[in-house]
Parts: sequence; structure tokens; C-alpha cells
Amino acid sequence: MQADGTTGHDGDARPRVLLVYYSYTGQTEKVIATIEGQLESRGCDVHRASIAFTDPRYTKRFSEFPMPRPFLEVLGMIPAELKRKSATIEIPASVSARHYDLVVVGSPTWWLSTNVPVRSFLESETAGKALKGTPFAGLVVCRRYWRHNLKTVRRLGVERGGDFVDGLHFRYAGGQVRSMLSLISYLGSGEYRDRYLGVRIPRTNIRDEQLSEARTFADGLADRLFPSPLPAA
Repeated sequence: MQADGTTGHDGDARPRVLLVYYSYTGQTEKVIATIEGQLESRGCDVHRASIAFTDPRYTKRFSEFPMPRPFLEVLGMIPAELKRKSATIEIPASVSARHYDLVVVGSPTWWLSTNVPVRSFLESETAGKALKGTPFAGLVVCRRYWRHNLKTVRRLGVERGGDFVDGLHFRYAGGQVRSMLSLISYLGSGEYRDRYLGVRIPRTNIRDEQLSEARTFADGLADRLFPSPLPAA
């Protein structure tokens, strides 16, 4: 926010927030939508930007949901994750259309780390323009492993000139084996089942109480970054 109490270049006094993310099953998007609603209730001007994974090497793999061969499709992304190479993505024009007072990066975990689309975004010139000199937060939605993902989001964002202010992560229910079976079951059916391969499994994906945590997280960001009274939404 500028010294005269305005943000951006049009005199709008509302803080501008960018929520940029990738979401295949819609779980990260569900959390992003919750944060969006909470920040809007706090008087922020929020813009949501969903990254499209357009790389021809992978588009067929993610062209439909549920996946016809979920286990093989998930395993097939391991080389791309291990190589840590950027892929072709489509970034919404809203990311570079204006200056933002806060950026939140939503990143599902793929094989222990940041997924290919979000990593590709964070390594792009567009991300550098959006993050330079701007506070940003990381949001990780995952089955089990979140630490390396969040650390990578933080590191790449800082390398692009951003100021990391906070992070939030959510894990799905179940231990190592049952959470994997539950996720594979959902990816292959789009439904919640009680059993998979004869094993009783928990319900996967984001739970209602986690969305409540997301609202609290959004309030904390607003309290920290926009402490002055905000205009009504």
C-alpha cells in the first residue's frame, strides 16, 4: 500500500491480492476459493489466476478426470519431477496486468516436491514481475509431504524478488499406505470409497475443518499486511 493510502495506479484504496495456483483435482482450488472469499470480506480486491498445464508432453495425462490409469499416470510424472525442469504453461493475463500488494501461491505436492506447473511459473519472468518487492505466501495441499514443496515455493519466490511472509499446508487423512491407496482410488474414480484393493481407506482430499483453517490464515495475512481499517467490500 502506498504512503497516501492508495494501491495500484487507479487510486483504489483496497489492497490488491493475487491468488495464483495449479489444481488438477480441484482441492487446491477449493482452498484458494476459501481464502479469496475471506480476503474479499476483509475489503481486499482479489484476483484468482489458475495456471494451465499446456506442455504437449503431459497434456494427455491430465486431459481428463478421473484418470483411466491413475497409478501409471502418477508414476509417469516422476522423471519430470526429478529433473526439476520447466514445462510449457499458460499464465493468466491478470498476473501481469497490475501491481499486487500480496501474492499467494497455491502448490499441490507431486512426488515430495513442488509440482511442475507451479515450479515452471515461479521460474518464469512473469513471476519475477509479479513478485519483485511484493509480500507473498505459500499454500501447499498434499497427501503427506509438504515441507520440501513449501521450501521450494519460498526459495523460488525469494529468488524472484518476493518477500516471503507466511506458509500454510494441508495433508490428507490416513498414514503413508492408506492415504496413497485412497488418493489413487479417487483419481481413478472421482468418488469416495470405503475400500480399495481390499483395504479400508479414509476419505481423501480437503476436509471442512481445513477450510476453516484457511479462513484463519487469510485473516492473519490481512491483519499483518493491511492493519489499517479497510473499506467495506
